[in-house]
Amino acid sequence: MRHTKIIIAGISLAALAVAGGVTAAVASGSPAGSAPPASTAPAGGPAAAAATVRTAQVLVGGKTETILVNARGLPLYFYRPDTAANSLVSGGLAAEWPPLTSATATAAGVSGKLTVVNDAHGAQVAYNGHLLYTFTADQPGEVTGQGVQDFFVATPGIAPITGSPAPAGTIPASPSSGGYGY
Repeated sequence: MRHTKIIIAGISLAALAVAGGVTAAVASGSPAGSAPPASTAPAGGPAAAAATVRTAQVLVGGKTETILVNARGLPLYFYRPDTAANSLVSGGLAAEWPPLTSATATAAGVSGKLTVVNDAHGAQVAYNGHLLYTFTADQPGEVTGQGVQDFFVATPGIAPITGSPAPAGTIPASPSSGGYGY
């Protein structure tokens, strides 16, 4: 009897998905988090959903913000000490904050410059010169790393950076709008 309920629920979910009524779908047999929930998929069809970098509306510090996310819907961050050409994230820090890498990065819903920088992480994706990372504690649509270990949520309006680090002893402009980098 229990199997019957699961099958019926699965059929109901499939019918709702076809009708456009499901906001999230879980692929059977896929590793957790391997497919982005439909609720984080941008308007624009399958090509937009497959973008390396896209935008999503999420709650950041109690306020709804438009941020950059990866193809799986995970929030993207920048590391304040990085330069446009050099990632300073390595070892245990890189294990906790995996770099976003892609040989052919694409974007959807953003107007900034998306580039690929060949560095110690391979082909790391940068937005407006900011190298991008995810945070292992995050889930799609959930920001938990804002301000942690000098990482900040990347937003579509993040100001471009150059390849030079800030002079020693100075703190780069702290995001006055709550730490979101714009």
